[in-house]
Amino acid sequence: MTISILIADDHGLIRAGLRALLQNVPELNVVGEAEDGNTALRRIEELKPDIVLMDISLPGLSGIEVTRQVRGISPQTRVLALTVHEDEGMLREMLRAGAHGYILKRAVDSDLIQAIRVVSQGHIYVYPSLTSALVKDLSPHAQALQSTEAALTGRELEVLLLLARGYTNRQIAAEMNLSVRTIEGHRASLVDKLGISSRVELMNYVEAHGLNSKM
Repeated sequence: MTISILIADDHGLIRAGLRALLQNVPELNVVGEAEDGNTALRRIEELKPDIVLMDISLPGLSGIEVTRQVRGISPQTRVLALTVHEDEGMLREMLRAGAHGYILKRAVDSDLIQAIRVVSQGHIYVYPSLTSALVKDLSPHAQALQSTEAALTGRELEVLLLLARGYTNRQIAAEMNLSVRTIEGHRASLVDKLGISSRVELMNYVEAHGLNSKM
């Protein structure tokens, strides 16, 4: 299966470097580029790519604003933020806007390729340094944990981030291609691991920390 990709970045050298990298991966196909936010929207509507590698600091419309509009013009397109901003606030803004992934430009090539594959399969990818910080921020009970991997499984983290975007159990099940009962199990595990006594408290905690989606 070929994954079609649009690169949205205002630096020509970065776009050229990304194209050269991705064209060497058999299942990846760069179908277009955009140097600013308005051009990105036009290309997304025209090309309907599977993935947009989205720089946040685009001229004109920002990457966040473009991401907010993607679902309306190309519902099947998934946004993977590719940015220099190693910032939890920016991560939250992109997730609220509808991004399915967030990776830093300092990541190694293999991490970027893996992130594209993960997002194309309908999952959420967050660069490890930011994922760890995000989970620690969610609950004071998690602050003693040394890493995200020690705290939550990959599936649990996906469920947590989808909850932060306002998804219901049924919507999460559809997004992850799992049963509703399985999602309920993951939520119960989150309640246990984050030290919160009920699902309602979990959702209130997520909302209180500004992670609940307003989409």
